[in-house]
Parts: sequence; C-alpha cells; structure tokens
Amino acid sequence: MSRTPHGTLHHVELWVPNLDHALASLGWLLEELGYALFQSWESGRSWQLGPTYLVIEQSPSLTGKEHDRRRPGLNHLAFHVEDAFTVEKMVTDAAQHGWRLMFPERHPYAGGTQHYAGYLENDDGFEVELVAITPPERRGDHGHDVVGN
Repeated sequence: MSRTPHGTLHHVELWVPNLDHALASLGWLLEELGYALFQSWESGRSWQLGPTYLVIEQSPSLTGKEHDRRRPGLNHLAFHVEDAFTVEKMVTDAAQHGWRLMFPERHPYAGGTQHYAGYLENDDGFEVELVAITPPERRGDHGHDVVGN
C-alpha cells in the first residue's frame, strides 16, 4: 500500500443552503466522477475518491442563505475528466440534475483554445469545471493541427 503524498488535498467541505438541492446536483456529479458515498448524517454527506473526500453539509451555523462564487472564498471546483467525449456526456446529463452550462457561446474552449472543459453552475450558484485529461486534436485557422494539453 502506498503512502499518501505530502500536500495531497485531504478534504473539502462545502456548506450549502439546501441539502436536497446539493444532493441532487453535487451528489450526482461526484458519483459520476467516481466518488463513493463515504459518510452520511442528517445534515450532510461525504464522498471519497482515493485519499480525498468532499463534504456537503447544510450546517445550522450558516450565516447566509446563498453562495456567491464572486465573493471572497471558493470560486469553483475543477475536476479531471477522462476525455472530451466524457466531458460532453456529463455536460448533457448535468442539465437533468440541476446544472446549467456556463459560457455556452464559448463551450468547450471557454478557458482558452488549449483547455477543453465544461463549466457548470447549479441552482445554488456553485460552479464546477470538468477538464478533459485527453482533449481532442483541433484544426487551426489555417488547416494546421492544434493539440490541446
């Protein structure tokens, strides 16, 4: 068994305004990405992949009723996704789980021409970025191949 590398992210805890909304959107997404349900309690759940887990909790200590990714704090979470086909499948399926595609006019290159990703926002304002590990090859403006990385 290998030792977890120093500096590896241990966990992320997201406080959400509505646990049911979060379970429908974020819970679905985490399971699609290969995370397994790890812990469950009345006001929250956690999912684990490797040594890292992600907590979603509707804490009684919340001081606000909404998340705003433009305020100081967490802007978004970005996840590696196997390839462009999987990014597209997840983006399409996400619409049935409380997500909308951000920047549709620039999809899937909203992050730049070498960055194949889907940017999603759920009903509670949380953003995720699904980044293709293996992007497709692109044809440049003059017929030259452009390879993403």
